[in-house]
Amino acid sequence: MATRLVQINMKARDDSALGGFWAQALGWEISSEGPGVTNLEPEGFVYPDPVAVCVDLIVSSEPKTVKNRVHVDLATTSAAHQAQVVARLTDLGATAADVGQGGVPWTVMADPEGNEFCVLEPRALYRDTGPIAAVVVDCADPRAMARFWSEATDWTLHEVTDQGARLRSAKGVGPYLEFVRTPDVKSGWNRVHLDVRPYPGDDPEVEAARLRSLGATPIDLGQDVPWRVLADPEGNEFCLLTPG
Repeated sequence: MATRLVQINMKARDDSALGGFWAQALGWEISSEGPGVTNLEPEGFVYPDPVAVCVDLIVSSEPKTVKNRVHVDLATTSAAHQAQVVARLTDLGATAADVGQGGVPWTVMADPEGNEFCVLEPRALYRDTGPIAAVVVDCADPRAMARFWSEATDWTLHEVTDQGARLRSAKGVGPYLEFVRTPDVKSGWNRVHLDVRPYPGDDPEVEAARLRSLGATPIDLGQDVPWRVLADPEGNEFCLLTPG
């Protein structure tokens, strides 16, 4: 048994407006499954497919107070393209952000609600990922996180060091999932988190038990919902959706 990383869940004060920004940033289609929910996926996408990790924006009144522990890196194909992407996103409402990165070849930005993301310089590694090069998670121990997430999902571990780890779908398509060592301590709920889904026919109870055996802990939000909320070994919340 295994799960698949299917989407990024992002809290938003205005899910429709922020969804509009990210739809234009990624060149993706926008839809909604109900009030307070905005869904983004590539044109013609058949969910779920590892060729893309979709984005769900969920309305929330809670303010953003700290740097997100989960963010996306955007791919570019040349220095000129990187500059064009930065300029276009600035026109859409993004701003430059300083997270202590110093002099780096990538550009750190924040979306209109302050969520950090990076526009990367061109890298051969990301030439076929689509607009999202990687989903990046800050962590204290990349090796431990890589061990958990490679066993929790069917994604393949490509690289692991004391400073970072990189996974990708076993099908070799779509963005990477990366864990980067950071001294920052997790504070409060993650406004951006990962959603995983079991395969059709798998028993969600059995899968939840398997994830707990790997080091996940259950979180009780007191809500009657069909999905399960858990936290990985470093306390990052994630949702185990229904099989499909």
